[in-house]
Amino acid sequence: MAARAPDFWRGRGPVACALRPLSALFGALARRRRARVRAQRLPVPVVIVGNIAVGGSGKTPVVAWLVEVLRAAGWQPGIVSRGHGGSVQGVAAVPADGDPATFGDEPVLLARITGCPLVVGRDRVAAAAELLRNTPACDVIVADDGLQHYRLGRDIEIAVVDEATLGNRWLLPAGPLREPLARLAEVDLVIAHGELSASTRAAAHGVPVHAMRLEGAVLQAVNEPQRTRALAELSGQRVHAVAGIGRPQRFFDQLAEAGLKVIAHPFADHHAFVAEDLAFGDARPILMTAKDAVKCRAFAPADSWELPVKAQIGVDAATRILEKLEDGPTTA
Repeated sequence: MAARAPDFWRGRGPVACALRPLSALFGALARRRRARVRAQRLPVPVVIVGNIAVGGSGKTPVVAWLVEVLRAAGWQPGIVSRGHGGSVQGVAAVPADGDPATFGDEPVLLARITGCPLVVGRDRVAAAAELLRNTPACDVIVADDGLQHYRLGRDIEIAVVDEATLGNRWLLPAGPLREPLARLAEVDLVIAHGELSASTRAAAHGVPVHAMRLEGAVLQAVNEPQRTRALAELSGQRVHAVAGIGRPQRFFDQLAEAGLKVIAHPFADHHAFVAEDLAFGDARPILMTAKDAVKCRAFAPADSWELPVKAQIGVDAATRILEKLEDGPTTA
């Protein structure tokens, strides 16, 4: 189970300052590792979707959006992912009805909502090779959360940024950053989940920044997905809201904005749910994210609902990606 982000990451207090020397060491080791890695090119282009901070920024909806964009343009995409929360040793193809405890919650969700061939593995190069062996028709690979996996050669880098996850803007362990904010100036485009500060935009240094919002208005029964109801039907009602994602509050706020009275139950990202987690002792409806629902189908109470969301991103972002793919591979 992933731990919650420590509170001291939000500011530059005594604990964060005490850890700054370790952050400097982390940064030096990361730079050294990156300099020594030799990227391995694949016979098809690779599009990276990642972030520079620990915690959720909205990468999964972006990957699903990107698959739709690529298919609409005539590409046949496949997905590779780390498989956080899973237990796969080596690499493995992920079925749409796969067990999240084996393959990870996000890969199972992506396999289900995209219908895309998907392979998980710590070694993303090996995962991509397996994907291409399994699916010879695949002509572009989308790497979920692969920004720091430099051994995997890439043609396009997309950084998904949520201002709230940047915290004090210091590197691990003093702060939440995997790489410095200046890394944004090296990617091909930034997708902003929510408003970005002027300093974050300045750090991108001219890289196009595209806004994203997540929309969802139809609920699906967790244990019977074909049964649906409008989210608006619950307006004014008190409901239990369950979220084991990087930023649970974003989900709770979305429900509140729809008029629901939210009893919030936040869990750590990639939390391994059990039936007791949903035993609230009353008959109120239970709402959860799609990422959590894939782990709760076997035991969720009958009045449990997931809220699928789709990323809404401007057409200019899609145009830039497709144009860069048509330009051919980079030399990186």
